Amino acid sequence: MPSTVREPLSGVLPVLHTPFTDAGEIDCVTLEREIDWAFQTGAQGVVTAMVSEVLRLGYHGRKQLAEQVCEATGQRGFTVISVGAESTNEAIDFAQHAERIGASAVMAIPPVATQLGGAATRDYFAAIASSISIPLVVQDASGYVGAAIDLGVYLDLLEQFGSDRILFKPEASPLGPNLSKLRDATAGEARIFEGSGGINLVDCYRRGIAGTMPGTDLLDAIVALWQALQAGEDDRIYQLSLPLCGIVALQLQGGLDGFLAIEKYLLKQRGLFPNTHQVQPTAWQIDEETQAEVDRLFARLQAAI
Repeated sequence: MPSTVREPLSGVLPVLHTPFTDAGEIDCVTLEREIDWAFQTGAQGVVTAMVSEVLRLGYHGRKQLAEQVCEATGQRGFTVISVGAESTNEAIDFAQHAERIGASAVMAIPPVATQLGGAATRDYFAAIASSISIPLVVQDASGYVGAAIDLGVYLDLLEQFGSDRILFKPEASPLGPNLSKLRDATAGEARIFEGSGGINLVDCYRRGIAGTMPGTDLLDAIVALWQALQAGEDDRIYQLSLPLCGIVALQLQGGLDGFLAIEKYLLKQRGLFPNTHQVQPTAWQIDEETQAEVDRLFARLQAAI
C-alpha cells in the first residue's frame, strides 16, 4: 500500500539507487531489498533523485520506479519522488502521478537543457506546486547538473506557497554559506535539506537543516552520524564523519557518474545489489586504485560505526 505519511518531512531520507537486471530492466526484487534495508537501518523515508538515474530512465521508466518505490515503502515512512523535467507540462505530469500513487512529497530540479532566468525558474516551480497538494522540494543540483537557483526564486516561492508546501534542497557551492543565507533571509522559516552525500552534513546540521538526503550506500554511517549530531557527541561525530568524507571526496571527482559508480560498487560489496549496472553511456568508471582506496576508507568507517 502506498505511503500516506503526512507529518513534516524530516530526518534521514536516503536517495535510492536503481538496480538493473542484465537485460537492462529495473530489478524489482533488489529494489525492494534496498528499501527494506533502508528502513531497517533507521531511515525515516526514501527518495528518488539524480543518483536514482531518473534523468536516464525515460518517461515510462520513471513512472515505473515511482510506483514500485511507493508500493514497497507502504506505511513505513516518507516517499519523495523526483519529478523535474525539461518541460513544465511533463514535470506536472510526473508530480500528479506521484501524488496519485501516494507519495509524501515531490522534488524537482529546473530544466537542464535551457538556461532559465529567475522569473522563468520561479514560474516553473510554481506551476508544479500549484498542480498538487503535497509538498514540493525545490532542488538546486548545480553541483553536478544544471544551473544555480537564485535566492530570490526561493523567497518568492516560499511567500506564495508557505513553508508547509515548499521545501528546499540547495546544493550550489559554497553549500554551507548559501544554506545560511536562505535560513537567515527567511528568518528560519525555510525547511532545508542537504544532499552532499555526507561530506557537508556536520556543517549543514549546525546551520539548522530539517534533514539529509544521502545515497543509500553509506546509510548506516549517515544514520549513526545524524544520531551523534542530535546527541551532541563531538568525538563520535568526527570519528564517523572523517572516513565518510574521504569516500564522498572520491565520489565527487567523477561528478554524478562518480557517485553512481562508487555507490553501486559499495551496494554490491554489502550484498544488497547483485551487480553495478548503470544506464549507459556514462562518463566515469571506478578504476582499481580508486576501488582499493574506497575499500580502505569503508573498512575504517565500518569500524567507527
